[in-house]
Amino acid sequence: MFESLTDRLSSALKGITGQAKLTDENIKGTMREVRMALLEADVALPVVKAFTEQVKERAIGTEVMKSLNPGQVFLKIVHEELQSVMGEANEKLNLATQPPAVVLMAGLQGAGKTTTVGKLAKFLIEREKKKVMVVSADVYRPAAIKQLETLADSVGARFHPSTADQKPLAIAEGAIDAARRGGYDVLLVDTAGRLTVDQDMMDEIKALHAGINPVETLFVVDAMTGQDAANTAKAFNEALPLTGVVLTKADGDARGGAALSVRHITGKPIKFMGMGEKTEALEPFHPDRVASRILDLGDVLTLIEEAERKIDKSKADKLAKKLKTGKGFDLEDFLDQIQQMKNMGGLTGMLDKLPGMGNLGAMAKQTDAAEKQFKQMESIIFSMTVEERRFPDKINGSRKKRIARGSGTEIQDINRLLKQHKQMQKMMKKVTGKGGMKKMMRAMGGMGGMGGPGGGMPPGGMPPMMR
Repeated sequence: MFESLTDRLSSALKGITGQAKLTDENIKGTMREVRMALLEADVALPVVKAFTEQVKERAIGTEVMKSLNPGQVFLKIVHEELQSVMGEANEKLNLATQPPAVVLMAGLQGAGKTTTVGKLAKFLIEREKKKVMVVSADVYRPAAIKQLETLADSVGARFHPSTADQKPLAIAEGAIDAARRGGYDVLLVDTAGRLTVDQDMMDEIKALHAGINPVETLFVVDAMTGQDAANTAKAFNEALPLTGVVLTKADGDARGGAALSVRHITGKPIKFMGMGEKTEALEPFHPDRVASRILDLGDVLTLIEEAERKIDKSKADKLAKKLKTGKGFDLEDFLDQIQQMKNMGGLTGMLDKLPGMGNLGAMAKQTDAAEKQFKQMESIIFSMTVEERRFPDKINGSRKKRIARGSGTEIQDINRLLKQHKQMQKMMKKVTGKGGMKKMMRAMGGMGGMGGPGGGMPPGGMPPMMR
């Protein structure tokens, strides 16, 4: 996420963060580079001007000049101003109303509006413990109605049926009545999108909004359209009283222009961002955390929250007990670890949130290769018998040939997997011993930065199991 902006800002700030003293000259040079980095990231010009002026004004003030480490204070100022541009803190949905709380979703066609309705329904059901109903008022695209029905079924939300021959307002009113009678907490209303903003579209959605009076009106916009996203949001905001924005496809946005422009131009908070195609790939938008990711300072809080939600605690406890009793770490345990890491978004998803690893441009080939290797490992283990998974030492030459045929791999791939498993087994023994976690971190090369002593990855750029 925002790789090119992270890369440019990191190089722009690298020269100044180590300075013992800041001068007008080195501040001016750095701000010139920061300005260019933001413009190249497709950040709207008014936002670039306001941001650079505010940073410069604070940078030449006493808080920097009197500090012992002015370079680090300068970085802190940039972080705080980035956060300020995007909003001071995450703004949650305001659902404090007589149920059902109606949430209207607006946006252009192709922005991912219907998919976002499914993701938001899942978020509200699983993380907010709400009873959710969804309905499609998109009478121009019958496929959208069917798509939402399929999504609702997959996330456990109630789908209220609608047809293309109904009026959008009649559909929404019928859904509100059904949601009220069914005791639903939230009703998400999907609306029709167009390829561009037009008067007919605006008139229709304004009438729908006036008729149902939603507590939240969210504008869904594709982050990859850069500052155009902010301009479109502004057009919708002039027609509708928007309460927030959802940025979709943020995981594919290398620039970051939309994230940095929307709040300033519309005055409306970004409440969520879509980080992938899966229904769980919707994150609350935390400006401070996103600012940290942009500056390659990591987002460990989100990583911890993901771990708490996605790691199977019963499996983790079971493995810990098994290791403490002296039983070995077998290939079934190894498979569990691979699958749990996949649930965390794989290598790329995890590294993106670690300090010093946000810019994965140089590591893209390595991480892609690692993800492919994980898939291959799964195929190999799935091709083994239960006995072979539990007692890997029993896997002889003839068994390797059978496993290779079953998984579409070569004997050398089987050998590599068994070797990696042995390495992981040794590491697990270190964890269960005295001072185990410290020993394991030493074996992995620490968690500070990239490679070498104290690096987040060992020399060679891959975790031990990948080498």
